[in-house]
Amino acid sequence: ISEGRHRRHLLPGAFALPGSGEQAFEVHVSSEKQIVEVAGSLKVNCSTSCENPQVGGLETTLSKKVLEEHPQGKWKQFLVLNVSQDTRLLCHFTCAEKQHSEHLNVRVYKPPTQVTLKLQPSQVSVGGAFTVECTAEAVKPLESLTLSLLHNGEILQNQTFGGAESNATAIFNRTARTNDCLNLSCQAELDLRPHGGHIIRNTSKCQILKVIEPPTVWLIIIIVMSTLLFVTSVLLCFILGHHWNRKRTGTYGVLAAWMRLPRAFRQRPG
Repeated sequence: ISEGRHRRHLLPGAFALPGSGEQAFEVHVSSEKQIVEVAGSLKVNCSTSCENPQVGGLETTLSKKVLEEHPQGKWKQFLVLNVSQDTRLLCHFTCAEKQHSEHLNVRVYKPPTQVTLKLQPSQVSVGGAFTVECTAEAVKPLESLTLSLLHNGEILQNQTFGGAESNATAIFNRTARTNDCLNLSCQAELDLRPHGGHIIRNTSKCQILKVIEPPTVWLIIIIVMSTLLFVTSVLLCFILGHHWNRKRTGTYGVLAAWMRLPRAFRQRPG
């Protein structure tokens, strides 16, 4: 590991040796990336411009071990283990009984391993409204996350986030434009490039939105007329049945009264 490589990564920290007239010595700390997955490991380089440093090292509450070091102690490479949260690493060297240090902020990330889609409703007419809810659980850092609504792999709409929450939800309100089946999915994209990482993407399972043509004017008229004819038929049947029932009841009443009369009166005059 060359000393020049360390110097390119971070701004130096330096001070002048009092009364010596010598150039100030510098301390550098660097890593290929400043972000690591939760519980992951990270290589960190500490170096100095001092020719004969008395002591140097890396201060952290995390477990670490030395991978390589310069014979005269001008640089050391450490492996920091089990990085579970955002942390600050301190690299220090002592030269001519003077100590100087530089720090490195390291962040952790959680990839979007679980992405879900909720669709409501599952069928609409052309011009009708529908809602898609996209959710990514346990993601960090949220300011690096983008949730997108996809149709056949093409982005229709997206939303970015911020804050300290670990769950992210985006609600997309859409209008159906064509009489077709829409193949919808949600994509979570975690862009870690500003921190020396890479892009991590994950996509939900697809869901189908069925879009149908709205009923035509003639179809509506036919439906209304059919309903009116049905109601009219039921009313006619009810009225005719009621009239027939009253007619039967009236005939039976006259016959019963006739049977109750004495036989003498019931005999017809000869």
